[in-house]
Amino acid sequence: MSPRVVIAGGYGLVGGLVARHLRAAGHELDLVLAGRNPDQGASLAAELGARTARLDVSEPVAALAELGPVDLVVATLQDPGDNLLAAALAAGAAHIGIVRTADSMGSSAVTAVNLARAPALMLGHWQAGVLTLAALAAARTLASVQRVEMAALYDYADPIGPMTASDAGGFVGRALVRQGGVWSNLEAAANPRRVEREGLEPFDALPMGVLDTPALASMTGAAEVRFDLGAGPSIGTAGGGPASHDLYIDIVGLDASGRERAQRTVVSDPNGQAHLTALGVMIGVERVLGLDGAPPPPAGLRFPETTLDPQQAMARLQALGVRVETL
Repeated sequence: MSPRVVIAGGYGLVGGLVARHLRAAGHELDLVLAGRNPDQGASLAAELGARTARLDVSEPVAALAELGPVDLVVATLQDPGDNLLAAALAAGAAHIGIVRTADSMGSSAVTAVNLARAPALMLGHWQAGVLTLAALAAARTLASVQRVEMAALYDYADPIGPMTASDAGGFVGRALVRQGGVWSNLEAAANPRRVEREGLEPFDALPMGVLDTPALASMTGAAEVRFDLGAGPSIGTAGGGPASHDLYIDIVGLDASGRERAQRTVVSDPNGQAHLTALGVMIGVERVLGLDGAPPPPAGLRFPETTLDPQQAMARLQALGVRVETL
C-alpha cells in the first residue's frame, strides 16, 4: 500500500511544488493536498493524480481522522499553535514542518519530544535545510572550523507565496548569532553586513535568527556563526534570465596541515526560492519515509543536520539543476 502523505497547504506555491517534485521523482504515494479551500487545489490534484481535503490548522484532529491512517503530514503553512504538529504526532504520523525559527522553536520541540511516535523533522532552516546541508558538506574539507558566515540573496523578481509574505515582518528584528563562542542577540538593523560577489555587485544583508545558526555552531564547533538576508539582482537576473535564489557560505578554518583556509560555497537555484525550498522538503520526505533506499529514521525530534547526509543532498540537488560550487 502506498504511503499516504498529506501536504497541508498543498495547493499553495511551496506546497504545490513539493507535490510536483514528489510526483516527478516517481514515488508511488497517496498524495492529499489539504487546506481550508480545497476547491482551489482541484486542478492540481487532477493533474498529479492526487486528491484534496479540507483542513484547518486551528482544528485539524477531525480532518486527519477522516482521511484514515496517515503516514506523513507535511506542513507548508503556518501552524502557530502547534495544533497540526500535535494532531499528526498523536495520530502516529510522521511530520515535517518548515516554518520555525530560532526564536519560535521551543514549543514545537517540546511537543515533538513528548508526542512523537514517528519522526518529526524540523526543516525550519533556510530553504528547508538546504543551506545547512550545503555548509556541512563544505566544512567536511576542513580539519576544524573557526567561522561560518551565511547569506541569502532574495531577488524581488522571484515570486513568494502568502506564507512567506506574512513572515516578512519577522525577517528584521533581533537575530541569534554566535560571537566569540557565546550566543548573542543582535538588533538586525544596527548590524548589517556587506556581502561581496565576484563579478557582481555586492549586496547589503541583515542578520536573521534562523535554525541554521545553532545547527552549524553545534555541528562544526565554530565560535563565529551568523546568517544574513539581503535583496538585489540575483545571479539569474544578472545573467539576463529569470530570478534565481542564491546562497553564499563563507567558511574559515584550518586544513589537515594546520594552515588557515578560507572558502566560499555558492548554491543557486535558477528557478527561485520557492522551488529550492520545495526541493529541500522533497529530500526530507524521501528520508523520513525511507524512499531514498535507507531505513526511515527513528521516532522523535529530528533535524536535517543529523538526519540527512549533506553530500548526498548536494548531489541530489545538482542532479535536479541546482548549482553548487565551492571556490
